[in-house]
Amino acid sequence: MDHRQPPPSQPFADAERPDQPDSLGRSVRFDHCPWLFEKEATEEERAAQRERQGSLDGDSEVGERCYVAESAAVLPDLLRLGDDSYIAAHAYVTGTLTTGTDCTLNPFTVARGTVSLGTGVRIGAHTSLLAFNHSMAPDRPIHRQPQTSRGITVGDDVWIGSHVVIVDGVTIGDHCVIGAGAVVTKDVPAWTVAAGNPARPIRDRREPTDPKRETGGTGAGTAAPEGLARFADAARAQAAGLLARCWDGDRYVDRPGVAPTVRAHCDAVEIADLLLSAAPAQLDRAEHIERLASLQDRDTGLVPELGERLPPMDADGFTGEGPALYHVLSVGYALDLLGGALPQPISGVRDMTAHQLVARLERLPWRDGAWEAGAWIDSWATAAHWNRRHPDGAALVPGTLEALFGWLLTRADPWTGMWGTPSTGAGRLQVVNGYYRLTRGSFAQFGVPVPHPERVVDAVLDHARDTRYFGAGRENACNVLDVAHPLWLCARQLSGGGGSDGGYRSAEIRGWAEQRLTAALARWQDGKGFGFGPGTAGPGPEPGLQGTEMWLAIVWLLADLLGRSDALGYRPRGVHRPEPATGA
Repeated sequence: MDHRQPPPSQPFADAERPDQPDSLGRSVRFDHCPWLFEKEATEEERAAQRERQGSLDGDSEVGERCYVAESAAVLPDLLRLGDDSYIAAHAYVTGTLTTGTDCTLNPFTVARGTVSLGTGVRIGAHTSLLAFNHSMAPDRPIHRQPQTSRGITVGDDVWIGSHVVIVDGVTIGDHCVIGAGAVVTKDVPAWTVAAGNPARPIRDRREPTDPKRETGGTGAGTAAPEGLARFADAARAQAAGLLARCWDGDRYVDRPGVAPTVRAHCDAVEIADLLLSAAPAQLDRAEHIERLASLQDRDTGLVPELGERLPPMDADGFTGEGPALYHVLSVGYALDLLGGALPQPISGVRDMTAHQLVARLERLPWRDGAWEAGAWIDSWATAAHWNRRHPDGAALVPGTLEALFGWLLTRADPWTGMWGTPSTGAGRLQVVNGYYRLTRGSFAQFGVPVPHPERVVDAVLDHARDTRYFGAGRENACNVLDVAHPLWLCARQLSGGGGSDGGYRSAEIRGWAEQRLTAALARWQDGKGFGFGPGTAGPGPEPGLQGTEMWLAIVWLLADLLGRSDALGYRPRGVHRPEPATGA
């Protein structure tokens, strides 16, 4: 392998079909895989690259055997690019950049301000080195604040992973490794392996690897099978304590200090089933079943939030908003895991005709609220699943399930395989997240193949490159799950159930899964579990039951995309189960 090629754990998203020529007649292959240029370029391509280097802005000097991608925005005041170095596709360089020899700025790297790199520096894709800042005094708007710049210095023999952010004033010493997704706000001493947000030292690179130091005790610093096994063993050992931490003496809370919720109880059941193959120890199994079953409203069959009333029912008898929609999933599956069931059918779904269902599907907010639309279908279809299993024989009006799948199959966009419309403001977020909810409750739960799976993979991978949701420090459980599950579902379908290896865009899928899995394992906090993640959705970054339940399922999906899920020794059986529901 060429010594300048990125490590296998960080493949390039656009390198699967690198032989498509760009508008100038040169191959985009070299823009995305520039380490191949020296070996494979024709004389005409070398001449074009010399022309490219000669046309760079500012005071620019480029060493021997270098490559500057045509698609990179290289607009420096001063550039000194050492021998055998490259700037890859869509990088953005301004200000002053100086490098030693053998330095790499991989696709979508940002280097702004005064940035100095030593020799042998590897910078992963989507990483930003931001060597400037605004002041933020309250006497004037931010856009009128003066800028400051102290510069960023990176030593020799440094590997900076993908989606890292390094802020102004930071010095990274020689021989350091910065883990994917880190946010580096302070100097990093030589030989340090650092990760996290904010980045913290994990170990000295010269020391023999101690797996238990990688993530604060779990030994889960690697997505390799042995690291997955250590993570799962640690999670199982801590599971009882995690559940006890979130028991307030009478009910479950998502995390200490917040109010009890229905979902917290259900998440506790899911975690205990996943890691301990048992009911949570705070109540016996029969008491868990009785508590959850007693929450069901007698008239509608829905479950309101603790201490709250159900929202008004729509004209067709089924709610369109609020926690009761998700409780169809969470309470139903928690009871199922405990060996119980919802005591009565959900009347609005039981009595709805095919005509009423189609009319409701047409009214869902597909244009500007695809997630809301997908969540409604997830809840309706899950209620239909529970109704069909109800012991009194209450099922559905004949033809409603057929109407659901018929409507969905004929309305899927053949270009994306999805439902709904992307927006300028949010990109594909609503559409992709709505796709997960919709297909989870319908196609996946009932074992029906999804339409246009290749186009779904294309759309989802495109969304997964949106740094607003997958940039350093911006990932939350919802957004990662809503990419991981569609990729898993479509990869399984395209390969006939054999996983993602060797299938459509499999290298990109596996590369994304590898990065997300490594980052996910690093988020575990001993004795507390996982936090949901940043943003206004969900319970926030503090570790709790919802974050733990969701990330445990995400870890399984990502590991299974890589063919490593067996190392975990667990498999989701509840809301996030991979197989169709029994009897669906």
